[in-house]
Amino acid sequence: MPRSSAHTLVIVESPAKARTIEKYLGKGYTVESSIGHIRDLPKSAADIPEKYKGKAWARLGLDIENDFQPLYVVSPEKKAHVAKLRKLAQDADEIILATDDDREGESIAWHLFQELKPKVPVRRMVFHEITKEAIQAAIAAPRQIDTNLVEAQEARRALDRLYGYEVSPVLWKKVAPKLSAGRVQSVATRMLVQRERERMRFVSATWWDLLVTAKTADGQTFPARLTDLAGQKLALGRDFDPLTGRLKDGVVARLLTEAEARALADGLAGQPLTVTSAEEKPFTQRPYPPFITSTLQQEGSRKLGFAATRTMRAAQRLYEQGYITYMRTDSTNLSEEAVKAARSQVAQMYGANYLSPQPRVYTKKAKNAQEAHEAIRPAGSSFRTPDSLKTELSGDEWRLYDLIWKRTVACQMADARGRGLRVRLGGKAQGGEDVALSASGRTIDFPGFLRAYVEGSDDPSAALEDRETPLPPLSEGQRVTAEGAKPEGHETQPPARFTEASLVQSLEAAGIGRPSTYASILGTIQDRGYATKKGQALVPSWTAFATSALLEHHFGTLVDYDFTAKMEEDLDEIAGGRESRVPYLRRFYLGDHGQGMALKPTIEQQMGEIDARGIATIRVPKLEGSGVEVRVGRYGPYMERGEQKANLPEDLAPDELTAEKAEEILARPSGDRPLGTDPDTGMPVVARAGRYGPYVTLGDTNPPARSASLFPGDDLGTLSLERALQLLTLPRLVGSSEGEEVWAFNGKYGPYLKRGNDSRSLATHEQLFTVTLPEAEALFLQPRFRARSAAAGPLRTFEIEGRTAIQLKDGRFGPYLTDGERNATLRKGETPENLTAERALEILEERGKEPKKKPGKAGATKKAAPKTGATKTTAKAGAKKPAAKTATKKPAAKKPAAKAAPAKATFTWADLQPHLGVLSDPERRLVTATRGEGRKVEDVAPELGLDVKKAKGMALQASKKLNQAARGE
Repeated sequence: MPRSSAHTLVIVESPAKARTIEKYLGKGYTVESSIGHIRDLPKSAADIPEKYKGKAWARLGLDIENDFQPLYVVSPEKKAHVAKLRKLAQDADEIILATDDDREGESIAWHLFQELKPKVPVRRMVFHEITKEAIQAAIAAPRQIDTNLVEAQEARRALDRLYGYEVSPVLWKKVAPKLSAGRVQSVATRMLVQRERERMRFVSATWWDLLVTAKTADGQTFPARLTDLAGQKLALGRDFDPLTGRLKDGVVARLLTEAEARALADGLAGQPLTVTSAEEKPFTQRPYPPFITSTLQQEGSRKLGFAATRTMRAAQRLYEQGYITYMRTDSTNLSEEAVKAARSQVAQMYGANYLSPQPRVYTKKAKNAQEAHEAIRPAGSSFRTPDSLKTELSGDEWRLYDLIWKRTVACQMADARGRGLRVRLGGKAQGGEDVALSASGRTIDFPGFLRAYVEGSDDPSAALEDRETPLPPLSEGQRVTAEGAKPEGHETQPPARFTEASLVQSLEAAGIGRPSTYASILGTIQDRGYATKKGQALVPSWTAFATSALLEHHFGTLVDYDFTAKMEEDLDEIAGGRESRVPYLRRFYLGDHGQGMALKPTIEQQMGEIDARGIATIRVPKLEGSGVEVRVGRYGPYMERGEQKANLPEDLAPDELTAEKAEEILARPSGDRPLGTDPDTGMPVVARAGRYGPYVTLGDTNPPARSASLFPGDDLGTLSLERALQLLTLPRLVGSSEGEEVWAFNGKYGPYLKRGNDSRSLATHEQLFTVTLPEAEALFLQPRFRARSAAAGPLRTFEIEGRTAIQLKDGRFGPYLTDGERNATLRKGETPENLTAERALEILEERGKEPKKKPGKAGATKKAAPKTGATKTTAKAGAKKPAAKTATKKPAAKKPAAKAAPAKATFTWADLQPHLGVLSDPERRLVTATRGEGRKVEDVAPELGLDVKKAKGMALQASKKLNQAARGE
């Protein structure tokens, strides 16, 4: 039957974005999501089409000899969805590709066009905010796909593939397996390593001065600091050489000792002082520009304690729901509509005197600003206030919107104005020494934009008070009294480690990377084990030192900051149509005509010259002369001195390794301590220290005949042969019960009994040797999850504005954090004592998981569902699953109930597949392999370069995201 009117298919990237846009388009439009990229270069050999598998270039996915022609394949998890899009395209009279207005969005639109092969007109629609006005304006002014932007993005993808696939194997062979290299990732890692090297070379210095409390004749007091003694300037932190801890050459300064400072403090108390100069200067401070991606991530970290990925997740949701403009941009420009909206709100909420006299225009100073055409701001022609959205937005989203709103409004406010007063004072100590002091004050006369926004502060009003340090009225020649003097010792500090915010700032300042890449780069260097977080600081691993050393010594150009920035400029040239993709790739990869990087020839030449042992040996300045060397082996970092070896603790930062610490670690029992011979087998019994704790082995083979972990109360250094033999009897067969063997195990989470698929915990480890069969049977008669006594109160409570309080509790497996919805166990090195509210929030956001539901309760809920008019989904699930029928026929049997458990899942894999776009690429690949292909996490993790533990955690988080997306949360 023919349609009565034209039908248009609009394709966007995400389901959330599709739902929002669909509200603003009338009849005749179908809005569908591509769920991110629909195709890419092959990720593994399994993705390569059969006809290309014999080709030498297929591994790269780029036909080098045929102008770097890419081999694009639809990812397995997207095939069903692409088929759906193809069917929708066939039924449409027109297709509009409404992906994001940047290179990546242009590339997605091009891939959709290439893969769907539509026979109807195709147009490109772009917008920077998802409001009704913006969508209607964009659909009325479509354009064609920008082939220059596509070329630039395809060149970027090819560069990243060539870099990663050629350089990463060098790291596998010369450093350790499963490592990865990347165009921006490796440079970011090098920045972290260079900063840590500075800290490792740093030598601290100590100096003393005095803080004097001066008092005017009318009783007003103010602080002044001693600057000169007997006509000689006192040493300050900047006067010391960070490599020696001594005063720099050419610096003439008096270095006070603690004893001299204390004596001088006593000698100054009560002495008269005279104001020798008083200089007052007015100052003005202009508001900060509106947010771009990098500054949003930086302020999200400083003000909210958010990791970059968390900031971008919240921003993505805000954009897709129509609350803010596009969040991947490096332009500080505001549209005329936005400026009017901001100025209107300033006048309404703060008064006309807080409005800047003229509209402010901000131009971007960083290199290569080229993404979306407007700064990040509240969407629409009038801004909704944060207070009006408290019932609509979740905690993270509301806090980020509040931040964006304040920054946008503040950028159109008046300058802050004030006065700064600098005073010099002179006098004599009781011993006759001439002294000079200085004091400075700051008074804000008109706060201007600071009333709405203070960078790095959550509370502008409180921050204003902190910024004001007024001095009493002072004039030259005025007499005051040194009411008291306090000696203060100071230590020079090493350069601060990078935080996520400061690393993004440095990368941006160097012109490295793009707004859309920073969050993923920060995630990658942590996921790959190149850095860990210590509070907010990023601490590079020893492996990062080894990989950076290899790249610096043998492929220096690849991690050169200027070269990497130049690559971004070259891609801009391609985007502007001033450079061609193929000649550029040939120069980079092959070194055409002796030009360019010549990556492949360079690797072939350098491979034989790389000294793997030399690269893996890391110079530690504080260990020089000790004979101790630090190396990175295939199984992790370790120290070596002669025949002595010791693994380095995972929580030891590189700059914390001193000669004393090294001696302490080497002095610990090595673990290879023969205890004697087993009288029954004649095999040797050896006590060992492993990466995962101390243990004992029986036999000298690899693997040993038996092995057993030590109990918490056992000491490796004093362990006896008798105790070791007792430990080696585990696991112990207790007996048989109900046709099943009962075993006593020492497990990861403590001692327990196991009978078939059932288990019960034991109270102590020693019960493993003493528990009898009747005692075991009595335990199995008890409920698996015992009713506990009244729950203990929280150890600490962290109150955080805009969200539920986080509690620190003591659990079965140690202290953990909870907000009532998610739990996160503290890891090694995270102690209740040093935990802050910011760190608690960060831990819960990064690795918090929903508590597992108890089987009994889940079953009860399911059983009761039909009585309340349960959804059709439940009924369908029961109809599809024979296991559910089996459970009905045999209610008394235990095992069928367990088999029926899968039917309790709310969504099938087919239900979840359309929502894969909410996942990152590694999450998507992992879930597709495990859920879609039925593979084990243990088998998939090595292919993704992840350890199994991290992969399991990622799988749980990904599953949670998919279920939330499927529920429309």
